[in-house]
Amino acid sequence: MKPGARLKSAVCDTEVIVVRAGADTVVECGGKPMDTERPAERGAIDPAFASGTMTGKRYVDDAGTAELLCVKAGQGSLSIGGVALVLKEAKPLPSSD
Repeated sequence: MKPGARLKSAVCDTEVIVVRAGADTVVECGGKPMDTERPAERGAIDPAFASGTMTGKRYVDDAGTAELLCVKAGQGSLSIGGVALVLKEAKPLPSSD
């Protein structure tokens, strides 16, 4: 998977842009793999991955090796290999004292 690739969920409206990820990384949304094209029929969302995504937020894995930018919100949550991704925290700005 290349940085800049746009992935679409097979179970909801979620769309993400890959910021950073390994070549063999498989991103999932709602428990189903994401692809560059949305399937004709949507699958069911796995209840374990139904916490949703938010537009404009970045999602990362625990190791920090994968980062995704959500460009369209949806009901499914993002994961890699069955492990949920978390919201990336903003870096605090230095004080201007």
